[in-house]
Amino acid sequence: MHNKEKMHRGELYLPHDESITKEQYACLDKLYDYNTTRPGEQEQRTQMLKAMFAEIGEGCYIEPPLHANFGGKHVHFGKHVYANFNLTLVDDTHIYVGDYTKFGPNVTLATAGHPINPDLREKAYQYNFPIHIGKNCWVGAGVIVMPGITVEDNVVIGAGSVVTKNIPTNVIAVGNPCRVLRAINEHDKEYYFKDRRIDDSLKRSL
Repeated sequence: MHNKEKMHRGELYLPHDESITKEQYACLDKLYDYNTTRPGEQEQRTQMLKAMFAEIGEGCYIEPPLHANFGGKHVHFGKHVYANFNLTLVDDTHIYVGDYTKFGPNVTLATAGHPINPDLREKAYQYNFPIHIGKNCWVGAGVIVMPGITVEDNVVIGAGSVVTKNIPTNVIAVGNPCRVLRAINEHDKEYYFKDRRIDDSLKRSL
């Protein structure tokens, strides 16, 4: 089996295979062009993302600079996904993000890893496992999501967390390693931040 096939199977492979790097450089050229667009060139950015990503829904916004090993080639975004600056997608294999999910600045989604065995690392072996982020999640600033992780729908990940295990739906999770803090509950339907109450007219519109 060729290295290019192994990279999406969770197997050890050599990422510097010429057949891989040739494709990767072409993707990175597109990413470079995206990151040099001007703030007013929103429609151009939208069209560029459609060409760069495996899938991207309507209404997505990614603030440059964006960093991605394959320029988004293995990234699948639903609709209305928002990412603040310095989103890093280690997209050596597939990353899936659901509708309406938001990323704070400096978030990293890392599908790639290297063996603990130092002899294998010396030979530059790598493995990749896909990441799944559900719908309507909020991933706070500086969060790191590790290879093979699934974060279910409606989850809030606190800033600076390192997600090493799967996170169930409808919870707030924080820390390093990231752990469930509590479920999202009735209190959250009344207050949006500390003692700041959600306006009744806004609640009626939900």
